Amino acid sequence: MFTGLITELGTVSSITRGESSAIFTITAPESVAGLSIGDSIAVNGTCLTATSLTADSFTADVMVQTLSLTSLAQLEVGSAVNLELAAKMDMRMGGHIVQGHVDGTGTVISLTPGDKWAEFVIAVPSHLTKYVVAQGSITLDGVSLTVGAIDDAKDTITVWLIPETLAKTNLSHKKVGDLINIEVDILAKYVERLISKGAIRGE
Repeated sequence: MFTGLITELGTVSSITRGESSAIFTITAPESVAGLSIGDSIAVNGTCLTATSLTADSFTADVMVQTLSLTSLAQLEVGSAVNLELAAKMDMRMGGHIVQGHVDGTGTVISLTPGDKWAEFVIAVPSHLTKYVVAQGSITLDGVSLTVGAIDDAKDTITVWLIPETLAKTNLSHKKVGDLINIEVDILAKYVERLISKGAIRGE
């Protein structure tokens, strides 16, 4: 489990692509200090497993299904990636419950800078918009954010990014048309499942 609070901005140092998987090596000295082989780490919101470590980098295998369902396939050597180590039970829950299971990819529509914030508009797959509510939580490339506005007619959401978020994540690097990993709030999916099974009576 994760919280959506990015702990380090890593850099992709190598990619080895095969027919059914890819091996990513990511330079991340701060994360490696708290990482052991077999530990989970979120890379742009995708839960991966560290398979080898050096003094300042880790390696993770990414299966073809993960590559097809996330934006990781677009990464190149030199790409900046958001990193978060798995949460500990004795730590503060500063963001929200994030599983690292990407539900789909959105598309960056616009990123408009402001004096103290930036407006970020994302096109969301229509099958995911039902799980998104204004002032609710959403995870974009592993970053826990609050939904500021929803346009159901266009299937877009708007979030506002403070300077701290822009400085410590890769969201400031995004360009119009880029893909971005989306994980909706797991609580919304649990409620939908309970209602569908008759455990909760809808009005």
